[in-house]
Amino acid sequence: MSKLELYIDGASKGNPGPSGIGVVIRQNGKTIKEIAQYIGTATNNTAEYTALIFALQESLELRSRGVLVRTDSELLYRQITKVYKVRHPNIAVLYQQAVQLIAHFNDFSIRHIPRAENKEADRLATQAVKDSLKK
Repeated sequence: MSKLELYIDGASKGNPGPSGIGVVIRQNGKTIKEIAQYIGTATNNTAEYTALIFALQESLELRSRGVLVRTDSELLYRQITKVYKVRHPNIAVLYQQAVQLIAHFNDFSIRHIPRAENKEADRLATQAVKDSLKK
């Protein structure tokens, strides 16, 4: 399978508050899967990491050996690229989980993108929160 592009985002109404994740998986420019999932009460950073983990797990299930992650979370980007240290214990657990998943890929890269380029993932994450609040 050719390299997948993963657009990820987390949304939190309050920090912490009701949270959701959005993932858009593309192959050769075509969207092949979208994920909108409510994850309960969480911080925005927890939601961002959870989106990354979901995207990586889904990519492994699709048998991809290479991924390019696109995120508008500067913190997540800088922690994954080891520019920033992970200090918060809850984030450290998620970070370790992400690193273990990343190790399964022959080709992994991550890019920080402006929010304007991440609208689909943002829409999915926000929709997951809104849908949960209607219940």
